[in-house]
Amino acid sequence: MSDEAFMQQALSLAREAAELGEVPVGAVAVLNGEVVGAGFNRREVDRNPLAHAEMLAMDAAARKIGAWRLSGVTLYVTLEPCAMCAGGLVQSRVTRLVFGAFDPKAGAVGSLYNLVEEPRHNHRLQVTSGILADESRLLLKTFFGRLRAKKRDN
Repeated sequence: MSDEAFMQQALSLAREAAELGEVPVGAVAVLNGEVVGAGFNRREVDRNPLAHAEMLAMDAAARKIGAWRLSGVTLYVTLEPCAMCAGGLVQSRVTRLVFGAFDPKAGAVGSLYNLVEEPRHNHRLQVTSGILADESRLLLKTFFGRLRAKKRDN
């Protein structure tokens, strides 16, 4: 499957998050062409600050693979990872990151910082950005627009 096809899966997960009232971000972990982990934001539902899509997908992948080292894994995520998630990608040794939209407010893979390509770390990732970025941005824009409208109406 192509990067776009796996990103479509991540977008589908992001839509599930939105239906639950979560910020619509989805992530899919792939090893040798097979999805080994997936997740979407669940911070509100789980009342857990660590329940970001990327963290959940990496956790599921580690459980399926049976190892904390996610060497060979590509993580597809609809939004540029934050500092916590970028750190998790480095610590888990994910090989490649593919993401959709940049996050100018919290992004740690180029927007505010670039933790995954930091030369002082013992592991760096290959990064591909902008895959289905317009779809990812539109999903976020629609979600936050509805949230603002709801607050105005109340």
